[in-house]
Amino acid sequence: MSYTIINEDFTISDDKERLDILFVHHFLSKESYWAQNIPFATVERSIAGSLCFGLYHKKQQIGFARLITDRATFAYLADVFITEAFRGRGLSKWLVSSIHNHPDLQGLRRWMLATKDAHELYKLFGWQPLDHPEQLMQIAKRDIYTT
Repeated sequence: MSYTIINEDFTISDDKERLDILFVHHFLSKESYWAQNIPFATVERSIAGSLCFGLYHKKQQIGFARLITDRATFAYLADVFITEAFRGRGLSKWLVSSIHNHPDLQGLRRWMLATKDAHELYKLFGWQPLDHPEQLMQIAKRDIYTT
């Protein structure tokens, strides 16, 4: 059974069948700063392997978020966006709150994300800078979608 929340003309759902993958791909590949030129097939695979949230105005998708998670101990929040025409209405707060309240995500030991410009949004939900960033490591292929 899908997790669905309705607020007037807006709906958040984790039902992947409702997602407009062309819309998600367009935003990520053309409008995001973090996934410019990402191939459509990569977006499809990322959605298939993640817990995804679509945000809809009536039946039109206007936002998205993706959680890479084992649903037991860890979750990484990624690809969060709301289209520009619908920003400034509190929808990002509602989306993040709805993700935090998802029944499969209760009791996780660690949540992580990376953001360039939305720190204030996430602070509202208890997110904070890493205690010990020196303990984390990464492999970052920043030009993977352009080379």
